[in-house]
Amino acid sequence: MNKRKVISLYTGVGGLDFGFEAAGFKIAVAVELDATACRTLKLNRRWPVLEGDIHGLTSKTILKVANLKTGEADVLIGGPPCQPFSRSSYWLSGDALRLDDPRSSTLAAYLRVLRDTRPRSFLLENVSGLAYRNKDEGLRYLLDGIAEVNKQAGTDYSVRWRSLNAAQHGVPQLRERVFLIGSRDGEPFEFPAATHGPMDLQQKDGKLEPYRTAWDAICDLEDPNDPSLAVTGIWADLLPSIPEGHNYLWHTDRGGGLPLFGWRTRYWSFLLKLRKNAPSWTIQAQPGSATGPFHWKNRRLSVAEMCRIQSFPDNIYFDCGLTDAQRMIGNAVPSLLAEVLAKSIRAQLLGGHKTETLKLLRPHMRAPRATPIRPVPQKHYKLIGNHPAHPGQGKGPGKGKKAHERQGGKGTSLRPELTF
Repeated sequence: MNKRKVISLYTGVGGLDFGFEAAGFKIAVAVELDATACRTLKLNRRWPVLEGDIHGLTSKTILKVANLKTGEADVLIGGPPCQPFSRSSYWLSGDALRLDDPRSSTLAAYLRVLRDTRPRSFLLENVSGLAYRNKDEGLRYLLDGIAEVNKQAGTDYSVRWRSLNAAQHGVPQLRERVFLIGSRDGEPFEFPAATHGPMDLQQKDGKLEPYRTAWDAICDLEDPNDPSLAVTGIWADLLPSIPEGHNYLWHTDRGGGLPLFGWRTRYWSFLLKLRKNAPSWTIQAQPGSATGPFHWKNRRLSVAEMCRIQSFPDNIYFDCGLTDAQRMIGNAVPSLLAEVLAKSIRAQLLGGHKTETLKLLRPHMRAPRATPIRPVPQKHYKLIGNHPAHPGQGKGPGKGKKAHERQGGKGTSLRPELTF
């Protein structure tokens, strides 16, 4: 009954937390701003939920709700909102604001709670863009901030960071995220090695298991037969003409279909479809009408299917619409990856025993053949032609915007200082 105690920040729907729970940890408090996410947490778990903006919540309040004193928590976990560092920020507006974006103040809030609560260990998750080469100011800010925490709190937090692909650890989804993990006593953390890989690599290596696939994740779920999952918009009837595992690039002069689009002139998830015998692409939190991944039956994924692809435990319930459910699921950390990291933290930093069994890992199943494609509807034939390819990196949408436009026209940096 002496489970390790977790303080969870930016909990969302609980992706990280479900993984730590599966690894034998107890969520002492979950801090979340979004009312729908809080309602969903309370519907599924009896964790103490502290609803509110972390900037308005004192660390003392967080400890009180968790029934913990400073230094008693075993681990602090959280994924501060990641929009300033996401790939989509670059696509939409060229070079993103990043630390000049006021939303990055969530990083400072995490550091403030780390300093005040002084847990034995911590885990911080963010999008891979946090550590892009030559654009890693968010990562450097965190590393400098942890050094400042040590100075102010008298701790010796060491930190290791790594970008991990969830599929390499058994999650049926290609999803890259950066993780920072540290120990209060300076104990170095070693990230677990990849355990899964593509079938050909698995056969050569002999040590890796095959990737878990979309079929592994959802094959035993009943077809929802839900009209709300129908694809809508002007491209809906084009989706059945794209093979499993492909996107709009199929219909370019370098694909196998008709030349309807220019090469790489659309975003990657445009008309993107799952393949049964491969991991899913990343589940999007706020998809447009033509944004995948879509099911191989040419429909949107159901809530239950998205939960499986995110490796959530079964029987997670939602009392909201599909849009809100997908937003919460798409923003979450795959729970199986969290379970893998939680087990490593317990074994390396908290004096626990290493166990190999993973509760959230699904068995590998043989997938059936791909679903046949259908002809392109006649109405799209007017798009056939010689379409120019994307001109290249740095030459597409957003290139040439003035710096003061990217900073709200002020020319004044909003970068958070190392004060928390």
